[in-house]
Amino acid sequence: MASPPIEHVEQSGRQYVPPKTGHFEYPLIDNDPHVKRVLAYARTSDWIAGVCIGISGPLFIYGLERLKPTYESPRSIARVARFCFALGVTGGFLHVCQKSSLRFYGHHENAREMEMDMREMVAKVKAGEPLYGVSDLPLHMQGVAARQSRYSAIAMGLVPMLNFVNHSEHGVDTAKYYRQAERELQAEREGGGVTQAVLNAWKTHKE
Repeated sequence: MASPPIEHVEQSGRQYVPPKTGHFEYPLIDNDPHVKRVLAYARTSDWIAGVCIGISGPLFIYGLERLKPTYESPRSIARVARFCFALGVTGGFLHVCQKSSLRFYGHHENAREMEMDMREMVAKVKAGEPLYGVSDLPLHMQGVAARQSRYSAIAMGLVPMLNFVNHSEHGVDTAKYYRQAERELQAEREGGGVTQAVLNAWKTHKE
């Protein structure tokens, strides 16, 4: 279980209580993924299902009008269809976010997402970048944001909530990314395929 940075705990003056871990069938990748990662990791099948949900509302309205006409003006029917389309698009978007987020939690099969996550994080380690981005919010508020949206996709149908805040509380041991980056850098050094700039960035981030 990963803990927040030491300076986070010291500055907050509060005892750190690790978040509960969901006991799911597959490994945990991130218990509070940023919405950008959620959308970037979504599978093609998620988007297809989201599009189908989005267009289902207007199709239902027009189909029902053909089967049992209301004899309303085309303008009125179009207005209702647009409203249903807006609801469908919203529902389709939330469906995509929920399906992708559940794979981050380990609720669904996530081998593809684990590989993508490792590649992304190792690349950030090598480049000397923060793993989960930079935030302008105080550390305390970052923790508040994390606690509000952690595992929120499980209840997406009741209270739609996504994470729009960069923070460091994601429920995983980030040391695995550094170990993998170190192995890759070592292999690149032995093979002569790593530049001094990359090595300097790695050493600076590790310190």
